Amino acid sequence: MSRRALILGAKSAIAQALARRLAAEGYDLVLAARHSPQLEPFAADLRLCTQREVRLWEFDALDGPQLAGLPARVHRECGPVSLGVLVFGYLGNQWQALDDSGELEKILHTNFTQAVLALSHLARYLERREEPGGLIAISSVAGDRGRQSNYFYGAAKGGLSLFLQGLRNRLASTPVHVLTVKPGFVDTPMTRGLEGLFLVASPEKVAHDIVRAYQRKKDILYTPWFWRYIMLIIRNIPERLFKRLKL
Repeated sequence: MSRRALILGAKSAIAQALARRLAAEGYDLVLAARHSPQLEPFAADLRLCTQREVRLWEFDALDGPQLAGLPARVHRECGPVSLGVLVFGYLGNQWQALDDSGELEKILHTNFTQAVLALSHLARYLERREEPGGLIAISSVAGDRGRQSNYFYGAAKGGLSLFLQGLRNRLASTPVHVLTVKPGFVDTPMTRGLEGLFLVASPEKVAHDIVRAYQRKKDILYTPWFWRYIMLIIRNIPERLFKRLKL
């Protein structure tokens, strides 16, 4: 049976590493992103190396009306989708957002509202197909506890993780599996140059972990693995101490 993955936010480093990994696993791909023709060299290389079908799709995560009909349109023009992968996100500037409502709105909408809309429509599409399928969504360890350096972004990602938990609960009796991915620091253009980064992973390592976790039907993935224990410690610091930390 042919398998096809729809990757939303296909320009990111993690998305492209995932695309390579999924194509190697036998998935045809629909790569959705803004200014999607810019992805043609990457898509051509994937087609050549993996002999899989790779299609490009123009997609803007902030275009709410587009999200409702997206799964049906992709199905109609590219074929049935068995896996939806949400990779888009926006780190933004925490300090700018303190005074700039536009920046704050973009952080919250991109990472939570629009992500939830996209995943909800994909989930209904997969559920109605009544065939094995799944959703993979990139959340973040930043959503496990609010830190002064990125609590706007962290709040949105924390909300996304909670949504995915509820979605997974609702779909547990169906053939649709939901994987929440919580990466730590990853070497991407979005994080490059930021202060305070440590234990930085490569996109290829993260993609490897994600595909393996999905194949094993895991519910939540911290990647690399040690972030599960780092965040366990951070979550258990008493609030009276935590609020004094400069994190």
